[in-house]
Amino acid sequence: MKIASWNVNSLNVRLPHLEQWLRDAQPDVVGIQETKLEDARFPDTALAALGYRTVFAGQKTYNGVALLARDRALDDVQIGIPGFEDEQKRVIAATIDGVRVINLYVVNGQDVGTDKYAYKLRWLAAVHDWVARELAAHPKLVVLGDFNIAPDDRDVHDPAVWNDTHILTSTAERDALRGLLGLGLHDAFRLHHAEAGVFSWWDYRQAGFRRDLGLRIDLTLVSDALREAAVASGIDREPRTWDRPSDHAPAWVSLRG
Repeated sequence: MKIASWNVNSLNVRLPHLEQWLRDAQPDVVGIQETKLEDARFPDTALAALGYRTVFAGQKTYNGVALLARDRALDDVQIGIPGFEDEQKRVIAATIDGVRVINLYVVNGQDVGTDKYAYKLRWLAAVHDWVARELAAHPKLVVLGDFNIAPDDRDVHDPAVWNDTHILTSTAERDALRGLLGLGLHDAFRLHHAEAGVFSWWDYRQAGFRRDLGLRIDLTLVSDALREAAVASGIDREPRTWDRPSDHAPAWVSLRG
């Protein structure tokens, strides 16, 4: 089972890219973020034509998440974090062939010390408690998405810039991610790749992609029960080279059996 995550940054704009990538990469399960579409406008018919069943939760202009599964049912769907009131559509989960998949579009946080940063930390704390319960109920668990956190200095192009004072790399954000991993999750990319300088997001400004000024903030996390089954992982840079691309590239993990 190949499971992927991709922040498409507007599905209305990027649907042709998603369709092409689904045909080329042939993932079995995909979590997408920033669909920026109300549910009535979600292109479920177009994706069904490619063999994908879908569940989604969207809103106009901002946020929006979805799960796609090729020729597989999506069961026990959960939208939002249980017990955490939030109008923003950032979370969707489903069980697919016995694997529980949680798709997150983590809050950006704007700047360290702002109200949005405080909201991000509260949101991450709620995710931590919910994932702990999900792990107890579903040992085979994958948590994926745009985390808006670079795990460590290997995952940023310039640690002198992306440091404790900067959003996406502050100590509190990284501690929150480490707390999530501490529940019994593993960064699938790091199971197979130790090197620095592999990124999944590049700013549109300052020729970020051409200069490879990126961060690795799109993650696929696998539970202890799936660690040995995670036989490959990576980031597919090619869609970032296409015309009018998303600023993110797909991250993926392949599970054996």
